[in-house]
Amino acid sequence: MANVVVVGAQWGDEGKGKIVDWLSERADVIARFQGGHNAGHTLVIGNTVFKLSLLPSGIVREGKLAVIGNGVVLDPWALFSEIDKISAQGVSISTENLMIAENVPLILPLHQDLDQLREAAAGKAKIGTTGRGIGPAYEDKVGRRAIRLADLGDEETLDARLDRLLAHHDALRQGLGAEPIDRAELKAKLQEIAPRLLAYAQPVWKVMAEARKSGKRILFEGAQGSLLDIDFGTYPYVTSSTTMSGMAATGTGMGPGAVDFVLGIVKAYTTRVGEGPFPTELHDEDGQRLGERGHEFGTVTGRQRRCGWFDAVLVRQTCAISGVSGIALTKLDVLDGFKKLKICVGYEIDGQHYDYLPTAAALQSRVTPVYEEMDGWQGSTSGARSWADLPAEAIKYVRRVEELIQCPVALLSTSPERDDTILVTDPFSD
Repeated sequence: MANVVVVGAQWGDEGKGKIVDWLSERADVIARFQGGHNAGHTLVIGNTVFKLSLLPSGIVREGKLAVIGNGVVLDPWALFSEIDKISAQGVSISTENLMIAENVPLILPLHQDLDQLREAAAGKAKIGTTGRGIGPAYEDKVGRRAIRLADLGDEETLDARLDRLLAHHDALRQGLGAEPIDRAELKAKLQEIAPRLLAYAQPVWKVMAEARKSGKRILFEGAQGSLLDIDFGTYPYVTSSTTMSGMAATGTGMGPGAVDFVLGIVKAYTTRVGEGPFPTELHDEDGQRLGERGHEFGTVTGRQRRCGWFDAVLVRQTCAISGVSGIALTKLDVLDGFKKLKICVGYEIDGQHYDYLPTAAALQSRVTPVYEEMDGWQGSTSGARSWADLPAEAIKYVRRVEELIQCPVALLSTSPERDDTILVTDPFSD
């Protein structure tokens, strides 16, 4: 059976939650492989709205196994707050349908402190983090001083990890004018939460290997977007993990051969939250209209998203890097009623043409988008479930997007409702 990776192919907020939920009904295992609780997914099921940040989207479906892989950084308190909230909405969550990799690094209160202290100290140079400690937690993982889930099961190991961790953080805090960490308080908090958290701990790599061997369908769920990737995003205005499809394998302990189809989620226009370059950003009535019609506010932060025309250059670039097999084009209905639409087909920088976004920040800051204009449509695409339901101009727009990004549309989403989806290619088919 085919296994599918879902990644955002822009700056996040592309509508991955709905698509993952739509696919998860046909999957057996749904696994998160990177990021933390800075990722927001909104699911609309019937009359109920679920807002998830850390839990895999498949958790709301009965009979599915939800997995948090080793590539994620996990805030235990945020996790249990989310579990309690979703449970109150009638979803049953237990060790039967949720497992966490025993080698997952933990986000601690000191990580959130450091995140916020450094952003405040940076002033105009801030990068716009969510302040949830994701970046500092990944730093500690790479610096080999992280506390991992399995460490909570042995006090001697936990003490050694705390000593190494605090030697680093207390020095940083002193430089930022903050008080040292209360070691006893932090240890007590970890020991208090340990029994509940350890109940979910499993060798995820082994469970995933067995699931694959038995022919179960696996859905790998990415967070954020490709343009926030630590290597290929608009650095330093990026997240602290690899958001490309290749992370699905290492973030769950599987080999690259486990991935059969990469589905890139792409919004029919472009949005971004926080700081950083945005070549097609609009500061006019069209941009305001996109934001209002698309309800462009971050699920996690509540921050208003910056809006702009579709950037085919960036999406073509991210599809190539992530090896996208097909895209799911979302929020097409937000473009209903525009008389004219624009698509960015290239860049001009100092009189030179570019068909990609260069890495150098100085060049990115001088990008001028080159647009192609198309006729909009006055009919409605909202709720369409077949090509026959779409205005001719909307179909032309979709086909032009395919040509420009050099990648076919596999799914077309026309509203937040999960069934308002046009299936072109089944990602789960062999």
